[in-house]
Order: sequence, then C-alpha cells, then structure tokens
Amino acid sequence: MARFLTSIHATERICLALALLTVLVLHAKNLPSDTASTKTMARREARNRDRDGDSVALLDFKSKIQHDPYGIMNSWNDSHHFCSWKGILCGRKHKRVTSIDLQSRGLVGFLSPFLGNLSFLRTLMLRNNTFQGGIPPQFGNLFRLQELNLSWNSLEGEIPGNLSQCFKLLQLSLGFNKLVGSIPPEFGSLRNLESLAIHYNNLTGNIPPSMGNFTSLSFLSAAENHLEGNIPEALGNQLHGNLPSALGLMLPQLEYLQLSDNQFWGVLPASLSNASELGRIEIGGNGFSGRITVDLGGLQNLILLSALNNNFGSGEVLDGLQFLSTMTNCSQLLAIDLDGNQLKGILPNSIGNLSSQYLLLGGNQIYGEIPSTVGNLISLTTLFLDSNQLTGTVPSTIGYLHKVQRLSLHSNKLSGEIPESVGNLSLLNELYLADNHLGGSIPPALGNCKQLLLLGLSQNNLSGTIPNEIFGISSLSISLNLSQNSLSGTIPSEVGNLKILDGLDFSENHLSGEIPGTFGGCSSLEILSLAGNSFQGSFPEFISSLKGIQNLNLSSNNFSGPIPQFLVRMSIKALNLSFNDFVGELPKQGIFGNASAVSVVGNRRLCGGIPELQLPKCHPLRESKKNMKPLRFIIPVVITSSFLVIVVISISIFRLRSFKRRRTQPKSPNFSGRLFMRVSYRQLVQATNGFSAKNLIGAGSSGSVYKGVLTEGGNLSVAIKVFNLQHHGAFKSFIAECDAMTNIRHRNLVKIISSSSGLDFQGNDFKALIYEFMPNGSLETWLHRTDEHQLHIFPIPNLVQRINVAIDVACAVDYLHHHCHKQIVHCDLKPSNILLDSDLTAHVGDLGLAKYVHSAPNLQETSSAGIRGTIGYVAPEYGLGAEVSSNGDVYSFGILLLEMMTGKKPTHPLFTGGLDLHTYVEMAIPERVMDIVDPVLLCEDHRRTTAANNSSIPLGETKCSLPEQCLISLLKVGLACSMHLPEDRMNMTQVVNALKSIKDTFTMAEL
Repeated sequence: MARFLTSIHATERICLALALLTVLVLHAKNLPSDTASTKTMARREARNRDRDGDSVALLDFKSKIQHDPYGIMNSWNDSHHFCSWKGILCGRKHKRVTSIDLQSRGLVGFLSPFLGNLSFLRTLMLRNNTFQGGIPPQFGNLFRLQELNLSWNSLEGEIPGNLSQCFKLLQLSLGFNKLVGSIPPEFGSLRNLESLAIHYNNLTGNIPPSMGNFTSLSFLSAAENHLEGNIPEALGNQLHGNLPSALGLMLPQLEYLQLSDNQFWGVLPASLSNASELGRIEIGGNGFSGRITVDLGGLQNLILLSALNNNFGSGEVLDGLQFLSTMTNCSQLLAIDLDGNQLKGILPNSIGNLSSQYLLLGGNQIYGEIPSTVGNLISLTTLFLDSNQLTGTVPSTIGYLHKVQRLSLHSNKLSGEIPESVGNLSLLNELYLADNHLGGSIPPALGNCKQLLLLGLSQNNLSGTIPNEIFGISSLSISLNLSQNSLSGTIPSEVGNLKILDGLDFSENHLSGEIPGTFGGCSSLEILSLAGNSFQGSFPEFISSLKGIQNLNLSSNNFSGPIPQFLVRMSIKALNLSFNDFVGELPKQGIFGNASAVSVVGNRRLCGGIPELQLPKCHPLRESKKNMKPLRFIIPVVITSSFLVIVVISISIFRLRSFKRRRTQPKSPNFSGRLFMRVSYRQLVQATNGFSAKNLIGAGSSGSVYKGVLTEGGNLSVAIKVFNLQHHGAFKSFIAECDAMTNIRHRNLVKIISSSSGLDFQGNDFKALIYEFMPNGSLETWLHRTDEHQLHIFPIPNLVQRINVAIDVACAVDYLHHHCHKQIVHCDLKPSNILLDSDLTAHVGDLGLAKYVHSAPNLQETSSAGIRGTIGYVAPEYGLGAEVSSNGDVYSFGILLLEMMTGKKPTHPLFTGGLDLHTYVEMAIPERVMDIVDPVLLCEDHRRTTAANNSSIPLGETKCSLPEQCLISLLKVGLACSMHLPEDRMNMTQVVNALKSIKDTFTMAEL
C-alpha cells in the first residue's frame, strides 16, 4: 500500500513537471513576440521624445525673442501642435520640423543654440530681422540643412567653422551683418554649396585656399569686407601679379561677377572667356591693371561691363582698346563703363557696331579722333569720352544719336566748330564740351535741345555773340557755363526766360553793355558770375529779385555808382565786386560784416565798411551830402503816392458798381466748378493746331493727350485726352472716366472741364475729355529725368516736396475709398497718372479703369474680369483673379511711395530672380536706409553746379544732412501698404494720418 501511494506521488510529480515544462516551452515560444513589442514601444517613445525635443527647441527660440511687432509668436504655445505654428513646416510622416521661415517679421532677439537639435531641419530662413549676438556653433549639428539664410540682421562674432558639418548645404547667406574674423577654412568641405553670400560684413584675412573645392558654386559675393591677399589658385584668381588662367575653367556656369570697391589687383584672367553664361562683370574700384585680354566677344549673354576706377592699360599698352572691337558680338550689351583707367589707343571704327546704351570711357589716355561711326550708336543714351587726349573735330554724325541724354567730351584737345547737328539731339539733358580748343560761334541750333538741363562750353575759343536761341531753352536748370571764351556783344533780354536755372557763368569773355533788367526773371539763380567782362552801368537792380542767390561775382567790369542797401538784407554767402568803379560808403551790415565772404578791392572811390576790408574812412562832407540827398526825392514821392491813392479809390468804386450789375444777371456756363460746356470737334482741332505733333504731350494704347488752348470764354490752357476707339475697352474707359469725374470732386483729383462726343471730319466716332492743364507734367517726368548711374544731381523734388506729393495722392485716394457716395477704386495708380500743377500740388488723374465696389448695381462694376493696370504696380492678388478692392489701390500707393523715396521703378533691371522693390527696401531698413534712398535726398541742396574757375566765387561746401528717421518712417509706410497679403495692408485713412504725422515731425525738426 505504501509502495502504491509512493508510486502515485511519483506519477503526480512527473505530470507536474511535464506541465511546468509545457508552460516554459509555450512561454519560450511567445518570448520573441514580447521582445519585438518592447522594441516598438521604445521606438515610439524615442520619436515622442524627439518631437518633444523639437517643441522644446522652438519654445527656447521663442524665449529669446525680445520684440515681436507682428505677434508671430502668439501661436507658439502648447494649445496648438508646433507643426501648426506660424512659420513652421513639418514632414508628413514623422511630424518633425523641416522648415522655419520667419523672414522680414521685425523680430528682435538672439539665436537659440537649441535650434541645433532640430535634426530634420532643411531650411532656416531668418533674413531681414534684428537678431543679435553670435551664430550658435550648435547649428553645425543640422546635418540635413540645405538652406541657411541669416542675412540682413545684426549678428556679431565669428562665423562658426563647424557649419562645415552641414555637408548637404546648398545656399548659405550671411550678408549684411557685423560678422568679424576670417572665412573658416573648414568651409572647403561644403562641396555641394551653390551659393555663398558673405558680403557687407567686417571679415578680414585671406580667402582660404580650401574654397577652391566649391565645384558646384554658381554665386559668390564677398563685397564690402576687408579681405586681402590672394584669391586662391584653385578658385581661379591670383591677386598678386598675374592672375592664373583657371577662373573661367573652375566656374564655367558663373553668371554674375561682382568684386567692386575692394583692394584687388593684378590682371583680369583671360579664362573668363570660358564662363559663357556671364551676364554682368562688375569689378570697379579696385587696382586691376594691364591689358584686357578676355575675349569679351565670346560672352554672348554679357549685359554689363563695369570696370571703372582701376588701372587697366597701365604700362606700355598702346593698343589697349582692341577689346572693344570684339564686344560688337555682344548683342545683349547695355553698358560699358571703363571711366577712370589708363587705357591708351585710338578708338576703333568698329565702336559704331556696339549695341550698348551706356558707353563711358572718360578719364583715360585715349588719343586720336572720334570716329564718325560713333553716329551708328543709335541706342546710346550716355556717351562719356571726357578727360582724354582726343584731337580733331566733333564729328557731325553725332547728330544721329537721337536717344542720347548725356554727352560729355570735355577736357580733351578737340578743335573746329561745334557741329550744327548737335541741335538734332532733342532728348539731350547734359552737354559737356568745356576745356577744349573749339572755335567759331555757338550754333543757334542748340536751341532745339529743349530738354537740356546743363550746358557747359567754358574754356574754349568760342567767339561771336551769344545766340538768342540759347535763352529759349527754358528747361536749363542746373548750369549754363560759357566762361573763358571770346564771346562779345551784349546779353540779350531773352535771358529772363531761364526761370529755373541754378547757375550761370559768363565770366572771362568780351561781353559789354548794361545788364538787362529781364535778368530778374531768372528767379531760381543761386550762382551768378559775370566777372572779367566790360559790363557797365550802375549796380544791377534786378539782383534784389533773386531771392535765392548765394554766390555773386561782378568783379573786373566797369560798373559804377553806389552799392545798394538791399544787399544787406539778402542771404548771399559770397560776394565779389572787386575792380569796378563803385563809389560811396560801403555798408557794414549783412554780408558786408564778414570780410571773408566779400571782396571789394580795386574800387578806389569806396570808403567805410568794417576795418578788415581796409577801406579809407568816408569824408564828412560826403556824409552831409549824403544826408541831404534823400530830400530831392521826398516831394516827387508824396505827389506820386497821392495820385496812386486817387486811382485806387476810383477803380474800387467802378468794380463795386460792376459787381452789383452782375449780381442781377443770370449765370452763364463757364469752365469752373460743376458747370460744364460741351466742346465740338472743330473747336478741339483749332485748340490743338489740328492735333499736331508739337501739341502731343503723351500717348498710350487707349489714346493720346494733347495740350490745347480753348479760346471760347477766354484763352484757357487745357489737356485734351482723345480716346483711340479702335482699342478694346477705350469706349468703356471713356464712359467710366466721365461717370467718375463728373460725380466726384477733390482738390487732389484732376479737374474735368468738358467732354466731346460726336463725329470727326471723316465721319468717324470721336470721343475726348478736356482737363485742367498741369504745367509741371507728371510725377514720372520729375522722378526719372535721368539714368540710374547719374554723376550729377538733377533738379527733381526734394524730400519735403515728395512728402507733400505723397500726402496729396493719399488724400485723393482716401477720398475715393471712404468719402464718395460709393467707394471708387482707381485701379491704376502710378507716377505717370500723378500730375503736378504750377505749385507742385499733386492731382490724381486717369480714372479710366476706376471701379465702383460698394452697392454696385450690376456685375460690370464688381467683376474682376479684364482687370488692367501697370506691371509693377498691380496688386499680386489681381493676378490670381481676386475681385477689385481698395486694398489693390493701397498696394499701388505703397509701391509708388517706395519709388518716390528710392528713385527706382518697380520694373528696374535690378529686380530679378525674386527680388522686387518691396523686398529691396525691406532688406535695407533700418540700418542701411541711406544705401537705397534716392541720392538727391542725401543733401539739403539737391543740385550741383560746375566748379567755379579761379576768377569766380568759390562754390563752398554743400551742407549735407540725412533726415534718416523721416526716410525710415516713410519707407515703412510704403512697406506696410505693399504687403503681399491684402489683409496685412494699411487703409488710406491710416496712410494719410501717418504721412501727416511724419511731415509734422520732420518740419518741427527742421525749425
């Protein structure tokens, strides 16, 4: 029995062991599955940690932002997933941060090193903010980074060398900061780099040889630093001595070479011929020397060659202009600027085959004659051959350059006469022929150059009288300089036509007679020199009407009589009356109290004055006679005054009676207010001399504008817009403009006087609108009289005038948007549609595209179909089919304001490759605003005159000051108006208030 029980227990133990074994086996089978599950969970936890790490990095970045004017960071909080935060993009699969784009958001702060933990980051775009401090070295951990743009900030310190660990980097932009130190040699490992921009910093040292490894590089900009030494051999430049021939071979896809204003020297490598994509070569302001051996003719895409202010041609290079012959193959060439080198040789005849618009070869050592083939340059707008050794005559073929605006041949050895064909240059703005050996008389044909702003013929051998036609060039505004010639005769009375001229110099000639009183019509004169002639008579009384005169030189003439007291009250800065025959006591007040500003030597009968002038004391007898002198005038003055009083009273009584009679008569139609009169086609033909070309002042696809004089009701100058009814939409434009202009009225809108609708003499439909004539033309004309590379400052509006024009335009648009019976959108705001009256008050015109947008009675008034405007000024949403809205006008106004402040059109050739006027300004504000504003706004005196010669009054220093804060404020308004998204823009009421506030602040600061 015991044995049996023992047997049972043994069996149970075996069964139990088998059961346990089975469980263990089953557990062992399930074990791999459990392990895999554990690993999956671990991976999920790791991903969550990484995502949390992205969130932590972004929040740390946010914590270092000190100023966020647009509230971008408001969405950066735990209530939203970070992938939905503004400026953040994430990958679809892993929900990791792949892109940060916070460009131009006005952010102020420091860069967070935690951004280096965003291991999936591919683009980091922080351009145009105000980030300070250094670039965190942790950015080198971003091994997936392809684009890093930190330009236009205030970053300091050195560039971290471990950025080279971002080996996938394609674009690196660090320009316009305050970075110091050298370029890290480790950058050579960035073999995929296509674009490197490190310009406008304070980098020093050499360019590291390792940069020769940039085999993919297509854009490199290192301008405006303090780099020195050699450009590495491997990159293709050797700046000590001769440059190697590898530049064009190493960078065959190079499109833009910009090395201006550095300290490079040596010769230009001939291998540039291999860079067949080169479109722009800008190497001005360096020390390049020797012969230009590049086969420039092989660069078919070349648009610009700018190598001014170098030493090209230095040494014994006598045929240094041969390269010009090869450039005749560059069919896209627009500009050649080689001013200020040492190029020697004769201008080849082939120069006439160039296709350029700008040819600047001044300041070299070019000799020989100007080839007659220069007349073939029919596209030329600027020709500078000044300051060379040219001989021979001025070729008559120069008269074929019908587009030329600036012609400079001064400081050569040219002889012969000035060709009559110069009178064919109807678009000419500047003519410099001074300092030559030109003889003969001044050709009257010059009077045909009706757009001339400056005429410089001084220091020649010109003889004869000054032709009256010269004084018919009413556009002359900068300078008329005929000094140091042999001109004779008198000054014609027509001189008074030069009403806007700033500087006139007739000194050192053989002119004689008395000065005509009509000279007082030259009311804008600031500099007047008549020295060294034989003028006679008393002191010219017209001087008192020249309120802006600053420098007056009447020395070495035969003027006599007393010096008038009115000079004491004038704001003249320099006065030279030496070597005349003036008599009497010299005043001590005003300018006469400053011995360094006045010269009266050589007038033997002058006395008195301040001691520093060393004049003799006045004799007492002379004093008593002087005191008795006014008595001779008292009685005539009393009699004359009494007579005038009687005449004035009589006229007043007569006008009062006439007024009473008119009050009883009914009103008749006139040209003012809201009373319109229909004008016939025949009347318009008479008013415009048969719509002659001389009366044409503008033309476009929808019609032409003529100046005319309506004789009915008095001689009234008007502008007549004749619609081209063959053009699609012209009739609708006529109706729209009639409707708009007859239902609205504002001082800053062009006033419509009448309309004409009927048949012409051939029985064709005819429609025209008659407007008030604006004598100062359009804002377009005033802003863009000159080319973009001006060497002289033109008489275009100063800052105060531009602010006033901006306010005028803003008030007009605000009226259309917010103060009409129905809101009106202009749809085509641009400078050519802003007209200026005689007081430079702006008037908005051309409402042919205007649309009603509120409570429109039909679809025609609200549809976006057929939206037209002008490229550069049209709001971007219109291109996407958006309906017309006031936001579109705000955008156009913003671009207009930016154009007024920068002097650059939105269609300027600079604006390519994604860069537009808005971005151009946005990148410069606030620290570099003076680099982008119109240069004439940098000085209080907006015009220059030619330098005075030894016998003239010195011009002195121009007082320069930049109202920088005012400019920044104006540009910010322009930026706020031209934001890409309509909802981000200001409205016109806000614009008007902002501009008026800016004007008030600026005006107070000027007081």
